Amino acid sequence: MLTVSPTPITPRDERVVTAHEALEPLYERLALHTESTLLSAAMAAGWPAEEATRALAALRLQDALSILCRANRGPRISMHSPTAE
Repeated sequence: MLTVSPTPITPRDERVVTAHEALEPLYERLALHTESTLLSAAMAAGWPAEEATRALAALRLQDALSILCRANRGPRISMHSPTAE
């Protein structure tokens, strides 16, 4: 006779999922889709893949720094200037 051990299932009211855990898979899929769309557009416009990838990385870094500065209420840092604005 085949026996199956029961798999514990957490009741709905006892589940604990952070917003981060809930949003992370969608965020990752969206980021991947956005990156591939941007790189495809740049390459279709004639830019080499390596240069487009570097430009996209610089934009992501600038965006991350901007978000961190806003979160910390510090000065805005620009990739175009060595000093804070």
